[in-house]
Amino acid sequence: MAENNKKILNLRKVSLMQGSVGLVLLLIGILLQIVIRPAFHLEKTIYDLGSIIAIIGGFILLKAIFGLIQSIKRNREMVYTKEHIKQLLMNNAIFMVLGILIIGIIFIRPDFMQMKVVWNVLSQASTKLILALGVCFTLLIAGTDLSAGRMVGLSAVISASMLQTMSYSGRFFPDMGLPPLIWPILLAILACMAFGLLNGFLVAKFDMHPFIATLAVQVMVYGVVSLYFDMPPNNSQPLGGFREDFLAIGQKIPGTDISRLIPIAMLVTLIVWFILNKTNFGKNIYAIGGNREAAVVSGVNVFRTILVIFVLAGALYGIAGVLEAARTAGATNNYGLGYELDAIAACVVGGVSLNGGVGTVAGIISGVLIFQVIQVGLQFIGISPMWQQIIKGVIIAVAVAIDMAKYKRK
Repeated sequence: MAENNKKILNLRKVSLMQGSVGLVLLLIGILLQIVIRPAFHLEKTIYDLGSIIAIIGGFILLKAIFGLIQSIKRNREMVYTKEHIKQLLMNNAIFMVLGILIIGIIFIRPDFMQMKVVWNVLSQASTKLILALGVCFTLLIAGTDLSAGRMVGLSAVISASMLQTMSYSGRFFPDMGLPPLIWPILLAILACMAFGLLNGFLVAKFDMHPFIATLAVQVMVYGVVSLYFDMPPNNSQPLGGFREDFLAIGQKIPGTDISRLIPIAMLVTLIVWFILNKTNFGKNIYAIGGNREAAVVSGVNVFRTILVIFVLAGALYGIAGVLEAARTAGATNNYGLGYELDAIAACVVGGVSLNGGVGTVAGIISGVLIFQVIQVGLQFIGISPMWQQIIKGVIIAVAVAIDMAKYKRK
């Protein structure tokens, strides 16, 4: 009887079905935006809904093409049962809730369907995505990193303090000239990498739990950046008056609504995806997170891998801090407060297991975007920030509950 409930689908057929859905959405979006909207003067009714649908359809189509290529290589079959379908629905429950929430927001405020809102969401999510990608390295080995947010502040303050205009009255270094843009940025990233190395050393050398090790380093980093920030003549005054070439990093590409942060985040994401999926180092990360003892037996240098993980994570925190300072045109020693918790939450919602060894870059992107859409959408309809925190907390609790249920089942 159990066999009668099974449905066997070739991966190629699944990809073709996904591609068909994506193509239909792409064509509907183009038709809606280019033909129907101007013909019936619906600019203030559906806004850029057609463009948004076309973009979603394009992504689904690209994903299907990638899946088709993989199915041709592997020539595998997928067996679906009622249990598989139930599991699929449970894994995507948060995305369904997000879809319902977006529909509700659109019903209240139709102008939410504008491309400039989409670009705004992506712009604000860019630095958070880079930070989450750094945290995901530590989560994949069943660890965490509580120092991530403070390293964002460290990077922001170091880079900003050296990239002020000569005419600004409150210069951090009054007698310093104008260094090339790249040097303060590199110095900020290297400072974060140094603290990342300390994190990795504490975890790898003394087998210290990452929660405790990174908590200790978090306190150290905040102390260091506060001492630096309090140096005379600044004396803990918020940093401002930045050079145009630095501010340009966080501004829009001329003639568009697209922030420069978006392509930067895309490039970093591609690099991280390549590291995790196409290198031996990436395979070692998953091996350590899945079973450390087995990884040691198979010849993985756990000490070196953990060191590199935390150093690489520190570099990503440093990049996020520089971009955040450029985006907000300011910096203080309190920058990045609580950012690490949002990054961890986004990773978990995106499917990165707290038990290690499980997680994808695509999932992390989804997790970051879910929280950003919720934040922007609820602000759009005037929901109280307190309610926003409650909704975010519920989503985190549900995501962790699903993760633990999957872990117990395994």
